Amino acid sequence: MSIASEPRLTIAEAFDRLLRDGMPIRFEAFDGSALGPEDSRLRLRLLNERGLSYLMTAPGDLGFARAYVSGDLEVEGVHPGDPYDIMQALMSRLRFRVPSAPEMLQIVRSLGFGNLKPPTPPAEEHLPKWRRALEGLRHSKDRDAGAIEHHYDVSNRFYELVLGPSMTYTCAVFPKADASLEEAQAEKYDLVCRKLDLKPGDRLLDMGCGWGGMVRHAARHYGVRALGVTLSREQAQWAQAAIEREGLSDLAEVRFSDYRDVAESGFDAISSIGMTEHIGVRNYGDYFAFARSKVKPDGRMLNHCITRRDNRGKATAGQFIDRYVFPDGELAGSGTIVTAMQDAGFEVRHAENLRDHYALTLTAWCQNLVDHWDEALEEVSVGRAKVWGLYMAGSRLAFERNEIQLTHVLGVNTPADGRSSYPLRVDF
Repeated sequence: MSIASEPRLTIAEAFDRLLRDGMPIRFEAFDGSALGPEDSRLRLRLLNERGLSYLMTAPGDLGFARAYVSGDLEVEGVHPGDPYDIMQALMSRLRFRVPSAPEMLQIVRSLGFGNLKPPTPPAEEHLPKWRRALEGLRHSKDRDAGAIEHHYDVSNRFYELVLGPSMTYTCAVFPKADASLEEAQAEKYDLVCRKLDLKPGDRLLDMGCGWGGMVRHAARHYGVRALGVTLSREQAQWAQAAIEREGLSDLAEVRFSDYRDVAESGFDAISSIGMTEHIGVRNYGDYFAFARSKVKPDGRMLNHCITRRDNRGKATAGQFIDRYVFPDGELAGSGTIVTAMQDAGFEVRHAENLRDHYALTLTAWCQNLVDHWDEALEEVSVGRAKVWGLYMAGSRLAFERNEIQLTHVLGVNTPADGRSSYPLRVDF
């Protein structure tokens, strides 16, 4: 029988041809076809042709995100603020196969050649990489500022609802499994302070300071004179207001500035918390060399960032993360971080993997979004809120599966003669 004379497949039948082990949850399409266990608590519903076109023109996470964010693909059995269960089922049990050329032709013919024309992406999607390239070199100051604005200048109130009172958008450190998110974020900042051996009167530079949590903690609890810099104007305004509200203006400052424009030097310590994900792997050498030029001999730098589980493969994130969450974001293995710090002249003294803590942090953030969903929708679009639920739940799963990690690397600007004040043993 020729391809032209073969019967057309339903949407569910066409999708089934692409699956190796079947659909682990219930899938229902607008043509009335269905796939997967009928009694499944978790369901996907494809509502219209546009959603089908999204899936066909961008197979994988980007097409799924477009259909879901636009409302053309609905999920049932989970809250949009925490779709963890459905993502776990799909990422753990969904296996695809590569069909033969005749099979692929039949699938496309059945679903409609017209659906191979990409629909306009949802408004929440950032420009593709080629369009960003027209606006400036990757990780130039202007392009970095645009990427940071896309992700962070959303709504400070939205971040308050998701992150909680600490306004800390980085991995917490849980002293015990049942600690609250606020306790864990305070412990994270304190751990960084202890690793940096901060003392009253020390000068701290926090590169990529977010809403100023680190500079405020160091100033309040360690008597440190702390300067933080961020490329997000809204973060800087919120942070400076918090500094003044908490009576820390004599010790702490947050500037709206590129870290490369910091003129001061001679800092006793430098913290970089969730910053290197944004600067580009090729720029690690310049980044850590800049940091070393700003810290005193015998001073310390603590780098806290998301890392890959190995040092092989590409550094760029997946398409969904790049278009909807962190434009131009890049990750590398912890070995790459250690090498870059060493090559810049830091003596690496300690490294620690905290990936389990990030899974717990993301669980708490998702719960915050669920608890404050209606309030969140007063600040951002439904699509934007869905992006956050999808991103945080997916990231939690990636940390749990050891696909990504969170690594602390502590370096010392050891003097040329090798003289060291680092203790023989440490107890952080």
